[in-house]
Amino acid sequence: MILKPDDVLERLRALRSRQPVRYWAFYSSQLGGIVTDPALMVIVFDDHMVHRGHGVFDTAALVEGKIYDLESHLDRFVRSARTSKLEIPAREAMRDIIVRSTAASGQRDGSIRYWATSGPGSLGLTPAKGAEPGFFVMVFAGLSYPETWYTQGLRVMTTTYPIKPPLYAVTKSTNYLPNVLMQMEAQERGLDNGVFVDEAGHVGESSNMNVAFVTEDGTLKHPTFDHILSGCTSLRLLELATALTTRKLLRDVRVCEIPVAEARAAREMMLFGSSVKVAPVVEWDGKPIGDGTPGPVARALRELLEQDMRTARDRLIDVPY
Repeated sequence: MILKPDDVLERLRALRSRQPVRYWAFYSSQLGGIVTDPALMVIVFDDHMVHRGHGVFDTAALVEGKIYDLESHLDRFVRSARTSKLEIPAREAMRDIIVRSTAASGQRDGSIRYWATSGPGSLGLTPAKGAEPGFFVMVFAGLSYPETWYTQGLRVMTTTYPIKPPLYAVTKSTNYLPNVLMQMEAQERGLDNGVFVDEAGHVGESSNMNVAFVTEDGTLKHPTFDHILSGCTSLRLLELATALTTRKLLRDVRVCEIPVAEARAAREMMLFGSSVKVAPVVEWDGKPIGDGTPGPVARALRELLEQDMRTARDRLIDVPY
Protein backbone atom coordinates (compact mmCIF):
# COMPACT_ATOMS: atom_id res chain seq x y z
CA MET A 1 0.00 0.00 0.00
CA ILE A 2 1.35 3.38 -1.00
CA LEU A 3 0.28 6.00 1.50
CA LYS A 4 -0.48 9.62 0.72
CA PRO A 5 0.74 12.42 3.05
CA ASP A 6 -2.73 12.82 4.62
CA ASP A 7 -2.85 9.05 5.24
CA VAL A 8 0.51 9.18 7.03
CA LEU A 9 -0.58 11.99 9.33
CA GLU A 10 -3.84 10.20 10.11
CA ARG A 11 -1.96 7.00 10.98
CA LEU A 12 0.59 8.81 13.08
CA ARG A 13 -2.22 10.40 15.07
CA ALA A 14 -3.91 7.02 15.45
CA LEU A 15 -0.63 5.52 16.68
CA ARG A 16 -0.29 8.22 19.31
CA SER A 17 -3.90 7.76 20.40
CA ARG A 18 -3.08 4.13 21.20
CA GLN A 19 -0.07 5.08 23.32
CA PRO A 20 -0.21 6.63 26.81
CA VAL A 21 2.21 9.42 25.89
CA ARG A 22 2.34 12.82 27.51
CA TYR A 23 4.43 14.92 25.15
CA TRP A 24 3.57 18.60 25.18
CA ALA A 25 6.02 20.45 22.94
CA PHE A 26 8.81 19.47 20.54
CA TYR A 27 11.40 21.65 18.85
CA SER A 28 13.15 20.34 15.75
CA SER A 29 15.96 22.14 13.96
CA GLN A 30 15.03 20.00 10.95
CA LEU A 31 11.54 21.54 10.98
CA GLY A 32 12.81 24.92 12.12
CA GLY A 33 10.28 25.36 14.90
CA ILE A 34 8.06 23.93 17.64
CA VAL A 35 5.10 21.56 17.30
CA THR A 36 2.61 20.58 19.99
CA ASP A 37 0.85 17.71 18.17
CA PRO A 38 2.56 14.46 19.31
CA ALA A 39 1.97 12.97 15.86
CA LEU A 40 4.36 15.56 14.41
CA MET A 41 7.14 14.98 16.94
CA VAL A 42 9.31 12.97 14.54
CA ILE A 43 12.92 12.63 13.41
CA VAL A 44 13.78 11.47 9.89
CA PHE A 45 14.69 7.78 9.67
CA ASP A 46 18.20 8.30 8.27
CA ASP A 47 19.30 10.69 10.98
CA HIS A 48 22.62 9.34 12.24
CA MET A 49 21.23 9.17 15.80
CA VAL A 50 18.45 6.85 14.66
CA HIS A 51 20.38 4.19 12.77
CA ARG A 52 23.88 4.49 14.30
CA GLY A 53 23.24 5.84 17.79
CA HIS A 54 25.41 8.86 16.99
CA GLY A 55 23.74 11.37 19.25
CA VAL A 56 23.85 12.77 22.78
CA PHE A 57 21.13 13.97 25.11
CA ASP A 58 20.42 15.43 28.51
CA THR A 59 17.41 16.17 30.68
CA ALA A 60 16.43 19.01 33.01
CA ALA A 61 13.51 19.25 35.42
CA LEU A 62 10.60 21.66 35.15
CA VAL A 63 9.32 22.54 38.61
CA GLU A 64 6.50 25.00 39.28
CA GLY A 65 7.17 26.93 36.08
CA LYS A 66 10.94 27.06 36.50
CA ILE A 67 13.72 25.04 34.88
CA TYR A 68 16.03 23.56 37.50
CA ASP A 69 19.82 23.34 37.16
CA LEU A 70 19.85 23.76 33.38
CA GLU A 71 23.37 25.17 33.31
CA SER A 72 24.88 22.07 34.91
CA HIS A 73 23.06 19.87 32.42
CA LEU A 74 24.21 22.04 29.53
CA ASP A 75 27.80 21.75 30.77
CA ARG A 76 27.55 17.97 30.51
CA PHE A 77 25.70 18.17 27.18
CA VAL A 78 28.49 20.28 25.69
CA ARG A 79 31.14 17.84 26.97
CA SER A 80 29.26 14.86 25.57
CA ALA A 81 28.83 16.54 22.18
CA ARG A 82 32.54 17.37 22.04
CA THR A 83 33.52 13.79 22.87
CA SER A 84 31.08 12.50 20.23
CA LYS A 85 32.38 14.91 17.55
CA LEU A 86 29.01 16.57 17.17
CA GLU A 87 28.38 20.16 16.18
CA ILE A 88 25.86 21.93 18.38
CA PRO A 89 24.28 25.39 18.39
CA ALA A 90 25.81 28.09 20.54
CA ARG A 91 25.05 27.60 24.23
CA GLU A 92 22.95 30.77 24.40
CA ALA A 93 20.89 29.62 21.41
CA MET A 94 20.27 26.19 22.96
CA ARG A 95 19.22 27.76 26.25
CA ASP A 96 16.81 30.09 24.43
CA ILE A 97 15.28 27.24 22.40
CA ILE A 98 14.83 25.14 25.54
CA VAL A 99 13.12 28.00 27.39
CA ARG A 100 10.87 28.89 24.43
CA SER A 101 9.91 25.26 23.88
CA THR A 102 9.00 24.97 27.55
CA ALA A 103 6.86 28.10 27.33
CA ALA A 104 5.09 26.70 24.25
CA SER A 105 4.18 23.56 26.20
CA GLY A 106 2.11 25.58 28.69
CA GLN A 107 3.17 23.12 31.39
CA ARG A 108 4.63 24.07 34.76
CA ASP A 109 5.89 20.66 35.90
CA GLY A 110 7.60 17.89 33.97
CA SER A 111 10.87 17.19 32.21
CA ILE A 112 12.79 18.72 29.32
CA ARG A 113 14.95 16.43 27.23
CA TYR A 114 17.16 17.63 24.39
CA TRP A 115 19.33 15.88 21.81
CA ALA A 116 22.14 16.68 19.38
CA THR A 117 22.78 14.59 16.28
CA SER A 118 25.09 14.74 13.27
CA GLY A 119 22.05 14.80 10.99
CA PRO A 120 20.53 12.81 8.11
CA GLY A 121 21.62 12.04 4.58
CA SER A 122 22.76 8.43 4.34
CA LEU A 123 22.75 5.04 6.04
CA GLY A 124 26.52 4.93 6.20
CA LEU A 125 28.69 4.42 9.23
CA THR A 126 30.06 7.96 9.26
CA PRO A 127 27.88 11.06 8.95
CA ALA A 128 26.75 11.96 5.44
CA LYS A 129 28.81 14.53 3.61
CA GLY A 130 27.25 17.92 4.20
CA ALA A 131 24.79 16.56 6.78
CA GLU A 132 23.02 19.27 8.74
CA PRO A 133 23.42 18.68 12.51
CA GLY A 134 20.19 18.28 14.39
CA PHE A 135 19.05 19.76 17.70
CA PHE A 136 15.78 18.63 19.30
CA VAL A 137 13.92 19.53 22.50
CA MET A 138 11.04 17.61 24.08
CA VAL A 139 8.89 18.85 26.97
CA PHE A 140 7.09 15.88 28.49
CA ALA A 141 5.61 14.51 31.70
CA GLY A 142 8.87 12.92 32.79
CA LEU A 143 9.64 9.46 34.10
CA SER A 144 7.63 8.24 37.06
CA TYR A 145 8.34 5.54 39.61
CA PRO A 146 6.12 3.66 42.07
CA GLU A 147 5.56 5.34 45.42
CA THR A 148 6.60 2.04 47.01
CA TRP A 149 10.17 2.75 45.86
CA TYR A 150 10.26 5.49 48.50
CA THR A 151 8.08 3.99 51.21
CA GLN A 152 9.32 0.39 51.01
CA GLY A 153 12.56 0.68 49.02
CA LEU A 154 13.93 -1.04 45.94
CA ARG A 155 15.35 -4.50 45.42
CA VAL A 156 18.28 -4.66 43.02
CA MET A 157 20.73 -7.20 41.61
CA THR A 158 24.28 -7.15 40.30
CA THR A 159 23.74 -7.25 36.57
CA THR A 160 25.37 -9.94 34.45
CA TYR A 161 26.04 -7.34 31.74
CA PRO A 162 29.48 -5.69 31.66
CA ILE A 163 29.86 -2.05 32.61
CA LYS A 164 30.54 0.38 29.78
CA PRO A 165 34.19 1.33 29.15
CA PRO A 166 34.95 4.71 30.78
CA LEU A 167 34.93 6.74 27.55
CA TYR A 168 31.36 5.68 26.77
CA ALA A 169 30.17 5.66 30.38
CA VAL A 170 31.07 9.31 30.97
CA THR A 171 29.48 10.41 27.67
CA LYS A 172 25.70 10.77 27.79
CA SER A 173 25.05 9.29 24.37
CA THR A 174 21.88 7.68 23.05
CA ASN A 175 23.53 4.24 23.16
CA TYR A 176 21.79 2.91 26.26
CA LEU A 177 21.61 -0.75 25.22
CA PRO A 178 23.60 -2.04 28.25
CA ASN A 179 21.42 0.06 30.54
CA VAL A 180 18.22 -1.21 28.93
CA LEU A 181 19.34 -4.84 29.12
CA MET A 182 20.32 -4.45 32.77
CA GLN A 183 16.91 -3.15 33.81
CA MET A 184 15.08 -5.72 31.69
CA GLU A 185 17.14 -8.47 33.31
CA ALA A 186 16.21 -7.20 36.76
CA GLN A 187 12.52 -6.95 35.93
CA GLU A 188 12.52 -10.47 34.48
CA ARG A 189 13.68 -11.65 37.90
CA GLY A 190 11.00 -9.70 39.73
CA LEU A 191 13.41 -6.97 40.87
CA ASP A 192 13.43 -3.22 40.42
CA ASN A 193 16.84 -2.48 38.93
CA GLY A 194 20.44 -3.56 38.52
CA VAL A 195 23.91 -2.36 39.46
CA PHE A 196 27.05 -2.42 37.34
CA VAL A 197 30.27 -3.63 38.97
CA ASP A 198 33.61 -2.98 37.24
CA GLU A 199 36.37 -5.50 36.58
CA ALA A 200 38.21 -4.45 39.75
CA GLY A 201 35.16 -5.27 41.89
CA HIS A 202 34.14 -1.66 42.51
CA VAL A 203 30.57 -0.37 42.40
CA GLY A 204 29.69 1.50 39.22
CA GLU A 205 26.19 2.81 38.59
CA SER A 206 22.63 1.69 37.99
CA SER A 207 20.56 1.79 34.79
CA ASN A 208 19.96 5.54 34.53
CA MET A 209 20.83 6.48 38.10
CA ASN A 210 23.89 6.80 40.28
CA VAL A 211 24.44 4.71 43.41
CA ALA A 212 25.51 5.91 46.86
CA PHE A 213 25.97 4.36 50.30
CA VAL A 214 26.05 5.30 53.96
CA THR A 215 28.71 3.29 55.75
CA GLU A 216 28.50 2.02 59.32
CA ASP A 217 30.56 4.99 60.53
CA GLY A 218 28.10 7.43 58.95
CA THR A 219 30.05 8.40 55.81
CA LEU A 220 28.13 9.05 52.61
CA LYS A 221 30.18 7.44 49.85
CA HIS A 222 29.69 7.85 46.10
CA PRO A 223 31.73 6.14 43.36
CA THR A 224 34.29 8.26 41.50
CA PHE A 225 33.09 9.78 38.24
CA ASP A 226 36.00 8.66 36.07
CA HIS A 227 34.22 5.49 34.90
CA ILE A 228 30.52 6.36 35.33
CA LEU A 229 28.27 9.20 34.23
CA SER A 230 28.71 12.36 36.25
CA GLY A 231 25.14 12.70 37.44
CA CYS A 232 24.12 16.33 37.84
CA THR A 233 21.75 15.29 40.60
CA SER A 234 24.52 13.35 42.34
CA LEU A 235 26.89 16.30 42.20
CA ARG A 236 24.26 18.58 43.71
CA LEU A 237 23.28 16.04 46.36
CA LEU A 238 26.91 15.67 47.41
CA GLU A 239 26.91 19.42 48.05
CA LEU A 240 23.60 19.39 49.87
CA ALA A 241 24.62 16.38 51.96
CA THR A 242 27.14 18.41 53.93
CA ALA A 243 24.18 19.98 55.74
CA LEU A 244 23.43 16.56 57.21
CA THR A 245 26.75 16.52 59.06
CA THR A 246 25.58 19.36 61.29
CA ARG A 247 22.38 17.42 61.95
CA LYS A 248 24.48 14.37 62.96
CA LEU A 249 22.88 12.23 60.25
CA LEU A 250 26.26 11.99 58.50
CA ARG A 251 29.84 12.12 59.67
CA ASP A 252 31.45 12.82 56.29
CA VAL A 253 30.85 12.90 52.52
CA ARG A 254 33.32 11.23 50.17
CA VAL A 255 33.69 10.42 46.47
CA CYS A 256 35.90 7.34 46.21
CA GLU A 257 36.21 3.83 44.88
CA ILE A 258 33.82 1.53 46.71
CA PRO A 259 34.60 -2.21 46.81
CA VAL A 260 31.51 -4.39 46.58
CA ALA A 261 32.20 -6.03 49.95
CA GLU A 262 32.24 -2.62 51.64
CA ALA A 263 29.10 -1.55 49.81
CA ARG A 264 27.19 -4.64 50.92
CA ALA A 265 28.03 -3.84 54.55
CA ALA A 266 26.57 -0.32 54.29
CA ARG A 267 23.69 0.67 56.52
CA GLU A 268 22.00 2.54 53.66
CA MET A 269 22.10 2.25 49.87
CA MET A 270 20.31 4.62 47.53
CA LEU A 271 19.85 5.64 43.91
CA PHE A 272 20.29 9.25 42.76
CA GLY A 273 18.84 10.69 39.56
CA SER A 274 17.01 13.68 38.12
CA SER A 275 13.76 11.73 37.78
CA VAL A 276 14.01 9.32 40.72
CA LYS A 277 15.62 12.00 42.95
CA VAL A 278 16.65 9.83 45.93
CA ALA A 279 15.29 6.31 46.31
CA PRO A 280 16.38 3.88 49.05
CA VAL A 281 17.59 0.37 48.18
CA VAL A 282 16.71 -2.20 50.84
CA GLU A 283 17.88 -5.42 49.18
CA TRP A 284 20.83 -6.28 46.93
CA ASP A 285 21.24 -9.75 45.44
CA GLY A 286 18.69 -11.16 47.84
CA LYS A 287 20.37 -9.81 50.99
CA PRO A 288 19.16 -6.84 53.06
CA ILE A 289 20.94 -3.52 53.17
CA GLY A 290 21.16 -2.42 56.79
CA ASP A 291 17.98 -3.48 58.55
CA GLY A 292 16.15 -3.93 55.24
CA THR A 293 14.06 -0.76 55.49
CA PRO A 294 14.46 2.77 54.02
CA GLY A 295 16.92 4.80 56.07
CA PRO A 296 16.90 8.36 57.42
CA VAL A 297 19.68 9.70 55.16
CA ALA A 298 17.84 8.78 51.96
CA ARG A 299 14.72 10.48 53.26
CA ALA A 300 16.61 13.59 54.37
CA LEU A 301 18.48 13.90 51.08
CA ARG A 302 15.28 13.65 49.09
CA GLU A 303 13.74 16.41 51.18
CA LEU A 304 16.81 18.61 50.69
CA LEU A 305 16.76 18.08 46.93
CA GLU A 306 13.05 18.78 46.58
CA GLN A 307 13.47 21.98 48.58
CA ASP A 308 16.48 22.98 46.45
CA MET A 309 14.49 22.43 43.25
CA ARG A 310 12.00 25.05 44.41
CA THR A 311 14.11 27.60 46.25
CA ALA A 312 17.68 27.67 44.83
CA ARG A 313 17.31 30.91 42.88
CA ASP A 314 20.78 30.63 41.34
CA ARG A 315 19.74 27.30 39.79
CA LEU A 316 16.27 28.24 38.55
CA ILE A 317 15.25 29.79 35.23
CA ASP A 318 11.80 31.39 35.02
CA VAL A 319 9.80 30.33 31.98
CA PRO A 320 8.01 33.24 30.22
CA TYR A 321 4.62 31.62 29.57
